[in-house]
Amino acid sequence: MARSQAPPLTFSRTDVRRDLETVARQTVDAVSPRRLLVPVIDEFGALAGSRPSGLVAAGKASGAMVRALVDLTGRVFTPALAVGPGPRPELPDEVRWFQGGHPTPTPGSEAAARAALALVAAVPADDCVVVLLSGGASALLSLPAPGLSLDAKVQTTRALLGSGAAIHEMNAVRKHLSAIKGGQLAAACPGTTITLAISDVVGDDPSVIGSGPTVGDASTFAEALAVIDRYHLRDAVPGEVVARLERGADGGERETPTPEDPALRRANVRVIGSRHDAMRGAAAAARSLGYTPMVLDEPVIGEARLAGPRQLARALEAASASSGPVSVVSSGETTVTLRGGGRGGRNQEFIVSLMASLATAGREVAVASVATDGVDGPTDAAGAVADRTSLERATALGLPPPDAVLDANDTYPYLERLGDLLLFGPTETNVADVQIVLVR
Repeated sequence: MARSQAPPLTFSRTDVRRDLETVARQTVDAVSPRRLLVPVIDEFGALAGSRPSGLVAAGKASGAMVRALVDLTGRVFTPALAVGPGPRPELPDEVRWFQGGHPTPTPGSEAAARAALALVAAVPADDCVVVLLSGGASALLSLPAPGLSLDAKVQTTRALLGSGAAIHEMNAVRKHLSAIKGGQLAAACPGTTITLAISDVVGDDPSVIGSGPTVGDASTFAEALAVIDRYHLRDAVPGEVVARLERGADGGERETPTPEDPALRRANVRVIGSRHDAMRGAAAAARSLGYTPMVLDEPVIGEARLAGPRQLARALEAASASSGPVSVVSSGETTVTLRGGGRGGRNQEFIVSLMASLATAGREVAVASVATDGVDGPTDAAGAVADRTSLERATALGLPPPDAVLDANDTYPYLERLGDLLLFGPTETNVADVQIVLVR
């Protein structure tokens, strides 16, 4: 019997931790590649057709997307290659696997990008290539533009990641340092490309997912250079990068293909999953546990340590109309500006930032913030949870105040001491971050 028929006046930390983990795990299940591919398979005749089709899969969900496509269509699209952040997963023998790097590219990322360009360039004009794209592909499928080194791209990516730049700003720079991003993969294909993408970005713009290797790019060299200047990165990135962006802004380098470029007229793109699917999954899971679900569609963005208290206030306001158990779900992608040398991720910073607010909330409230790919920043945690006891428990352990932890960007060991990390392991999917607030 669902607990909503006889809800307790309060809930224990064990209860809330179990509920938060249950909702978080079912949220991830709702955006598994197989679930997302099922509704679209029949829409693309080329997927079920008899003509030969190549396959390129890139991103954190690449292995699972390939397996699902093979299971659902009963065939392997050859030649086929896939790139992901780990060792070869279970895949058909025909699929060539590359282990790339994330969040910064590696030589494996470059090798995968060169192989992908060669694969699509060999496709006849009357044939097609299926491209399975998911978050993380920007780093995993990475080929420096002529005159740039991979190390220059790595340094630039690291600088951008620590600057607080939004994903569309980072991608504007990365596209103009690349020989494959910003529509250049599709432009190299004489035939048709069919891209099925799982979105990890707010707004679900296909040109932003994985830096849009099969989608025309509306950004320019001048805009990319403006990002470098906006975040004062000229001294943090290699001179060859700044020089290329300056040449491009002055018209000395060819821009990436625009959406109207004739080379992209046979490029077809469909976003098959996003944070909205994850939120629906979270709402359904919460309902099954006896909570009245509420979904806040407005994306959670901005600096993580500022977004946490702000989003908690919104959730409590939404829940105030109900006296029963409520689950408030939101999603998005925050940013972290690195100030210290600690360990953590944006979901962990989000949680630590709202601990003081939880302690004085006046209601039984608990929060989880989780990366749907199972990896929050350069850590093995998917995210973390907090409740009204978190700050009190931290004080009792002699831990520093939350603001000091955030200033040092050292949330992982802090949350580890509290036992409040969520450890899922890589999930083989990726649709941004989801925040779950449980209120009684």
